[in-house]
Amino acid sequence: MKLLRVRASNYKNCCDDFTIDLVAKSKRTSEDKEYELQEIAKDLYVFNTVAFVGKNASGKTSAIELLECSYSILSEFRLEDKHYNYDNVKLEIIFYHEDYIYKYNTGLKSDPALGNKANFTRQHLYRKKYYKSKMKEIYSVEGFEEILDLGELPEDTSIIFFILKKKATRAVYFNCDGEGTDTWRLLFRAMKTYKISENVLTKVIKVFDDKIQNLKMVDDKHYKLVYQNYVKELSDSELIHLLSSGTTKGVLLYIFVVAALENGFDLLIDEVENHFHKTLVENMISLFKDKTVNRKSATLIFTTHYCEVLDLFNRQDNIWIAKSDSKIRLDNMYGSYNIRPELLKSRQFYNNAFDTAVNYEDLMALKKELMR
Repeated sequence: MKLLRVRASNYKNCCDDFTIDLVAKSKRTSEDKEYELQEIAKDLYVFNTVAFVGKNASGKTSAIELLECSYSILSEFRLEDKHYNYDNVKLEIIFYHEDYIYKYNTGLKSDPALGNKANFTRQHLYRKKYYKSKMKEIYSVEGFEEILDLGELPEDTSIIFFILKKKATRAVYFNCDGEGTDTWRLLFRAMKTYKISENVLTKVIKVFDDKIQNLKMVDDKHYKLVYQNYVKELSDSELIHLLSSGTTKGVLLYIFVVAALENGFDLLIDEVENHFHKTLVENMISLFKDKTVNRKSATLIFTTHYCEVLDLFNRQDNIWIAKSDSKIRLDNMYGSYNIRPELLKSRQFYNNAFDTAVNYEDLMALKKELMR
């Protein structure tokens, strides 16, 4: 299963038909096929890495949360415990699965009786066989046939269940807030779930703090740490205070990087610079581009203010620029701008080619107010 496109209306403060397309559109060079793209079916390519960029409050988080919402439906067949309002949201999710293109349409409705779960209303599921010769028409209405008589499900369960059948991790969302004292418990649970070895954990920790020789879980609240050759047994709160927040968040996130690469699910990261030094972000991108490491077609999707890391992208159609006027919208760098591919993308951002610069007059107005 691979997500291809999401379209939403009445979602947060986004424009209607707010669309994120994960299918490669521009010319596919042999180098791109080696480092930038995944071929999920003959001539059907999606990306190894996708970035959302834009100034503060431009809607980057809204975009990546829409993807997380879609992956929740594809993974759990439910939508719950989100912090935004579901009511009257209309969703279209298009995905590829076992030689078919599927199109799923639904409305969402909040129900106080269900707590923080969404009800699925007006559900329709269509499919058509994928053919290489019709790759450019995968979103065309032509050829889709509705799948009928699927059966009955509770209102809080999507009919996608009848196609994908088993719950599975198809993406993990990592927000910019961190997990506090739960971080290390979640880390060791992830290691067990995704069968990640202690050797991998040791190497990941060394990346962030080479003074740590070893770390083991004693129980849900206590850990044994070998730090600068001293052995200490610490509570979760003591461990959080001993280690830097960058180490704590970074190690957890890198474990999910390993899990995504080894298990082939997609990884969504909001504000990647809140977790990593730029060099580590660049390293992470390179891991997802390297087919000897990324053998199971995982995709890294992230929001960032680090426009320099976009210079690692050879393509433009996997970069989305978030804008917010009266409504949030997304512009695709390839589809919406005429930028010469040989130019550095970071230089274009600093030259404000995408209207993403911080307003200088607002900064000066703040400075004048502080000088009064």
